[in-house]
Amino acid sequence: MSDLLRLWVGAIKRLFSSRKSLLLENLALRQQLVVLKRKNKRPKLKVLDRVFWIVVKWLWAEWKDCLLIVAPATVVGWHRAGFGLYWKLLSKTCFTPGRKRIDKKTRDLIFRMVAENPTWGAPRIRGELLKLGFDISERTVSRWVQRAPRNPEHTKRWQTFLQNHREVIAAMDFFAVPTITFELLYCFFLIDHDRRRILHFGVTKHPTSGWVAQQLREALPYEHGYQHLVFDHDAKFGFEVEAAIEAVGLKAVRTSIRSPWQNGIAERWVGSCRRDLLDHVIPLNERHLKRLPSEYICYYHEDRTHLGLKKNTLAGRSTATTVAGWKIVSSPRLGGLHHRYDLAA
Repeated sequence: MSDLLRLWVGAIKRLFSSRKSLLLENLALRQQLVVLKRKNKRPKLKVLDRVFWIVVKWLWAEWKDCLLIVAPATVVGWHRAGFGLYWKLLSKTCFTPGRKRIDKKTRDLIFRMVAENPTWGAPRIRGELLKLGFDISERTVSRWVQRAPRNPEHTKRWQTFLQNHREVIAAMDFFAVPTITFELLYCFFLIDHDRRRILHFGVTKHPTSGWVAQQLREALPYEHGYQHLVFDHDAKFGFEVEAAIEAVGLKAVRTSIRSPWQNGIAERWVGSCRRDLLDHVIPLNERHLKRLPSEYICYYHEDRTHLGLKKNTLAGRSTATTVAGWKIVSSPRLGGLHHRYDLAA
């Protein structure tokens, strides 16, 4: 009944419609019939079909009343896409083009300036380019500065600082070790950058800033010869630690957040201690854990050869001279985990 009523209302409405509206409505309905007669399960609208409805939308105000195969918002989207495509093509053909894209050689020059002058920004680099005869806008230079490849220049500068000051640099860090009863103990150590010597080692269940400050006072006498102390942003290194560092005559050097490579000497010693000792034993308690690293530190200083020291030991182990009829004697270290080899007398 509702469909019949809608049909009659539509017929009466068309009696008072203009000839133009009836012609456009007839044309729109015929176009939809053509689409529906195509041999597809789901009617697909081609480019010409979309252009047709964009034109009808522009010419006829009542175009939505006879649209059945798609939603009106879809036609609006087609119109917007066509509008964007029109202006894109027009800007390429009719208008004066913008600045030309800089060539690869100039881009490489910008990248070179960024790499060789890390503190320079886009204005400084553009000024240098102007002196060389390259008229490039600052916005373009800024865009290519942001795209410049990030080489390990910052790493090299930090490494150069450490190498030039290694005699006066010490580092400290923590690492955690679980016991046989699943108790977590914290190991604190202080290491020398020059010869990788362990200056101090301590174990605690409750690491606090006060405890760390006390360890520093015990480890560094008044005349220690160091100037810088490298450590990370651990919460255990609070205000009391910074005050203690200043009191013993050191300058605190904090590494960047999430940058363990900046405290590489300490991190490497943690890895060596775990591989050589802690991965092979299970500490029973705090007292046991204090004894194990103490023995390992003696082995580390006197017997273990180091790649960073050109295969020498920290204590300067002498090199023997082999003679005829030589015989090698091995001495166990750390309960047999490692051995030291010497020529028999």
